[in-house]
Amino acid sequence: MAELKTKVTDENVHAFINTFADSDQKRKDSFELMKIMEDFTGYPARMWGPSIIGFGSYHYKSERSRQEGDWPLVGFSPRKSAISLYVFTGLPEHEYLLKDLGKFKMGKACIYVKKLSDIDVESLKRMMRVSIDFLKAKYG
Repeated sequence: MAELKTKVTDENVHAFINTFADSDQKRKDSFELMKIMEDFTGYPARMWGPSIIGFGSYHYKSERSRQEGDWPLVGFSPRKSAISLYVFTGLPEHEYLLKDLGKFKMGKACIYVKKLSDIDVESLKRMMRVSIDFLKAKYG
């Protein structure tokens, strides 16, 4: 089984944002998102792999394969085309959380936003609460 590449590291989150975010707006939004997620989760921002900023963690075991590993409870990455938010379970029963979020696009495992002002922060917090509660209930 291949080893997972996305693991928590000791890289500096502030340095990552300052060098990786490709615009002043994306840097500003990234630092604001970091504060929102730290305050909401109670966990410090940590780098996961080379480009994901995560908060907290859980250990998962795949139901379909022998894969298992650790992953942040919530996180984001200030990618070139958009900010990727890792805050949603993707489960049909949680789709109602997307209704009031604002302007975004969905990926397979994340939500893409152009800028933080495009979404409702309170809706983002509700989504994080439901996702974190779900992950803790499922994986402990």
